[in-house]
Amino acid sequence: MRIGELARRAGVTTKAVRYYESLGLLTPERLANGYRDYDEHDVRLTREIKLLGGLGIAVERTRPFLDCLTAGHRHADDCPASLAGYRDAIEELTQRIDGLTARRDLLLAHLRTAAHRNSCAPPPDDDKDEDPMTDYVNLPTGLPAPEDDGATAHLPGAEIPRLRLRASDGELIDLGALGEGRTVIYVYPLTGRPGVDLPEGWDTIPGARGCTPEACAFRDHHQELLAAGAGRVFGLSTQERAYQAEVVERLGLPFRMLSDPPRRLGEELGLPAFEAGGLTLYKRLTLIVRDGVVEHAFYPVFPPDEHAQQVMDWLRDHPLGTGR
Repeated sequence: MRIGELARRAGVTTKAVRYYESLGLLTPERLANGYRDYDEHDVRLTREIKLLGGLGIAVERTRPFLDCLTAGHRHADDCPASLAGYRDAIEELTQRIDGLTARRDLLLAHLRTAAHRNSCAPPPDDDKDEDPMTDYVNLPTGLPAPEDDGATAHLPGAEIPRLRLRASDGELIDLGALGEGRTVIYVYPLTGRPGVDLPEGWDTIPGARGCTPEACAFRDHHQELLAAGAGRVFGLSTQERAYQAEVVERLGLPFRMLSDPPRRLGEELGLPAFEAGGLTLYKRLTLIVRDGVVEHAFYPVFPPDEHAQQVMDWLRDHPLGTGR
């Protein structure tokens, strides 16, 4: 048969067939007129080369398999040399995988380092005499500050609804039954995660940037907040519980985060929100809840990395027992 027919039957190009011949993998007979004459054995060899190529075995390394067929074996891998060819290919592939894995791990490390530059460090070491507020990077200067649009003026005195939200540890928290004393609930848009892009234009939205530094500040001042009269502290956003759980673990938060994807609390209390990247997110605010009622609302919150101190100062200035 002619080269065109061989190529068609084997599912390769005529250029490939000529390349196989140049390597000595195919040796067709020559007719009297000089044309190559291929037979069924050549078709089988060519198909085997193509099959092995699909397995990642280079054309140049198919000779042991082809020799096995030429020797009369039913399968190209019935011979010891063919099995050795498999092992060599596997070893080479393993080395490539190891190399790619190392490169991937290095890229991930660089990504985490870059992403955490605007995040915060793990909890401070209590044995070190350091200012915990220096444990995380300050927010970039020049971020747009939110304006007080009066969107929370109605909140003081409002009753907290009997609404059950899932916490980062999986427990359902009834916001209408938080217990005696004061509860601090800081509400925020979303916490960034290393390797995950924030919505486009995030830094240009007034008050959007700074959720992670805010969480770190509440973490570092947690004991002081409790000492100042807060019975408990919660963070709350529209992010899913699994996302919140990852944040708690990564940042070492000593309090739980609440998940409110459908913004049920926002609907019940009329909390302000904004649109970003196709998402509807809470504007940053903080509620001081006392005996099931909003005692005080912080809004707008800026800068977020200093807000825990603001809450702590308010609690100290309004000790329990002094009235609302």
